[in-house]
Formats: sequence, C-alpha cells, structure tokens
Amino acid sequence: VQLQASGGGSVQAGGSLRLSCAASGRTFSNYVVGWFRRAPGNEREFLARIGWNSGRTGIADSVKGRFTISRDKAENAVYLLMNNLIPEDTAVYYCAAALGATQFAYWGQGTLVTVSS
Repeated sequence: VQLQASGGGSVQAGGSLRLSCAASGRTFSNYVVGWFRRAPGNEREFLARIGWNSGRTGIADSVKGRFTISRDKAENAVYLLMNNLIPEDTAVYYCAAALGATQFAYWGQGTLVTVSS
C-alpha cells in the first residue's frame, strides 16, 4: 500500500491542524494505520494508531488530550487532528500502515508541521 500524508503547515502556538493519510492502490482494510513524528535531533516518536476494521484507537501519553486519530471509510483516509499545538510539536509527521499485528512496514513521505510561539 502506498501512503500519502498531507495537511502540514505553519501555525502559531494554540492553533490546530488536521493531517490526512490517504492510501493509493488499495483500501486500508485489515491494516492498522499509525502516525509518528520526528523532530530535529530526536528519535522517531509514536503518536497514535487506529485499526481500520475495528476502529480501535491508541494514543501516546505525550499527546493524549490534544491529538485525536480517526478514519473515514468513504474517503479511505486516516486523520490526525492536533489541537492546542505547542512549539515542541514541530516535526515531520509520518503516517504508516501495518497489516494486522505486524510491524509498520509501509510509510508515507512525511509532512512538516511548524509551530511558532
């Protein structure tokens, strides 16, 4: 499955962005889709995941209460809604997909989010 992440941009602290992850070539059926980010000088960080079939979600403690993951089956897309952004959220954000309980093997190209104070 090929993934396309979009929706990044520049916002001021306190603002919101919604990132989108679209699949080309097939649907997300039977996949778990996740969002990650990598800030300059940092390791890649897991943010959220959603089971496409079940709709079950998991959110990292570091962003719980501010970030929400969701899916739209009609659009074949997964979204990451980010509220109350802070400068520390500045990073390249990636979506990834894993088939069932396997590791995330499919990655999108990343979308840059810049939060200014």
